[in-house]
Amino acid sequence: MMASQSTVGILHPGSMGAAVAACAKPKARRVLWCPTDRSAATAARAESHGLEAVAKLDDLLRQADIVLSLCPPAAAEEMARAVAECGFAGIYVEANAISPERMARIVAVLDGPARAVVDGAVVGSPPVHGKRTRLYLAGEPEAVSQVEALFADSLVETPVLGSEVGQASALKLAYTAYQKASRVLAAEAYGAARAHGVEAALLDIAGKRPGSYLVETGYIPKTAARAWRWGPEMDEAADMLSAAGLPDEVLRAVARTLDRWADSKDLAGLTPDEALDRLARP
Repeated sequence: MMASQSTVGILHPGSMGAAVAACAKPKARRVLWCPTDRSAATAARAESHGLEAVAKLDDLLRQADIVLSLCPPAAAEEMARAVAECGFAGIYVEANAISPERMARIVAVLDGPARAVVDGAVVGSPPVHGKRTRLYLAGEPEAVSQVEALFADSLVETPVLGSEVGQASALKLAYTAYQKASRVLAAEAYGAARAHGVEAALLDIAGKRPGSYLVETGYIPKTAARAWRWGPEMDEAADMLSAAGLPDEVLRAVARTLDRWADSKDLAGLTPDEALDRLARP
């Protein structure tokens, strides 16, 4: 089936998932989501992006030819099992920030009912207001080509890494391990400097080194607000390092640091000082 004739389902349409799914609308027949157990905020987001609600997951899966999974990493396997139990027979795009090992387990769960499992990795901001994002793809070529066609000429670019499932997951976690851990280390540095009254001097030093995350103090509260999903990503990245025989302690420590911001989920009005106050709590 050509992508332009496909019905697409999006699982857990968060800010990224809803925006990515909306980019498929011009090429797809329909783009569906399931409101069961989802919040009012999720429903409002899905509606704003013009996604079509289907009351039950099994109804969505019976109608969908291609399903995109974009949910918190810890829920990825459970989501895949639920999809497999419903007998989904189409193309399943696993686009969460998970380790290649978890990706392999998800492939095993869906092997049989699903026609193909495509390994995906989203890198960038949600594709809205002209912003572009990349959905890296790996897997069986015919299935990958259908996902490519689904997003052709949209704000979602779809670079293909190869046919080996796990390549996209590895790329995502290799990138996120540095990018997100660096943000957390910057917050830790400012927390230490503030405790001794030298945060202004630290900013002055950082300002002389262009490109340092230490210059971007405004990102500290953003990191706090996203800690609920960044922490699991760091654990996934640590799993990947461990499987490759590399030390994983640094990323485990970053994940546990992010745990201190667990109650800061999606808080939009935090200041850097407020975020550091929360970080300093036992």
